[in-house]
Amino acid sequence: MNLKLIQFRIPILLLTYSLWKYKKPSKGRFSGFVINFKIQFIIMTKEATFGAGCFWCIEACYKDLAGIIDVMPGYSGGHTDNPTYKEICTGTTGHAEVARVIYDPAVVSFEELLEVFWFVHDPTQLNRQGNDIGTQYRSVIFYHDEEQRQLSEAYKARLTAEQVWDRPIVTEIVPLQRFYPAEDYHKDYFELNPGNAYCQAVVRPKVEKFRKVFEQRLK
Repeated sequence: MNLKLIQFRIPILLLTYSLWKYKKPSKGRFSGFVINFKIQFIIMTKEATFGAGCFWCIEACYKDLAGIIDVMPGYSGGHTDNPTYKEICTGTTGHAEVARVIYDPAVVSFEELLEVFWFVHDPTQLNRQGNDIGTQYRSVIFYHDEEQRQLSEAYKARLTAEQVWDRPIVTEIVPLQRFYPAEDYHKDYFELNPGNAYCQAVVRPKVEKFRKVFEQRLK
């Protein structure tokens, strides 16, 4: 769990305080004490890592969700160190394209993140999403702790029992070993490249569908 610190100073007029700056009275009149009081808010954050096809798609969806502090595209689950996007695209590194989600658990729960995860892709497609084919596009949850593992397994079992899809769910649920951030140009890719042909054909329809269904939970 991480800590993010937000602080600011507020001038306050008080009569007494242990930390004060006394202003000398003038002509017998009391003029009060003026202090600068530092108030600190500590936000407890958690992290989750998901692979659901192209990371441009899932980043664009998660970043709109209330309670999400940051989403970072990257690579996980492979056998090479510091992989590049060009290497990832060969399908030989073993890594999956993933989104590292930093969130405020007081606003959005891990189970709600799972709900989005199952919604934004087809978890019955093995090593592909649509025309994106290869192990780098596999459906996978990289859990950070035992609680995330249990919640992920339970959610997957519930969807299987409810027969939400006609085919079996092939999503992997495995421990996170290493996360490698993707190259800078992948960050906010859909937002910065809305006219890109792939974004128009693949990313935009997913994002629009997500925003419509999760409208009440967006930022």
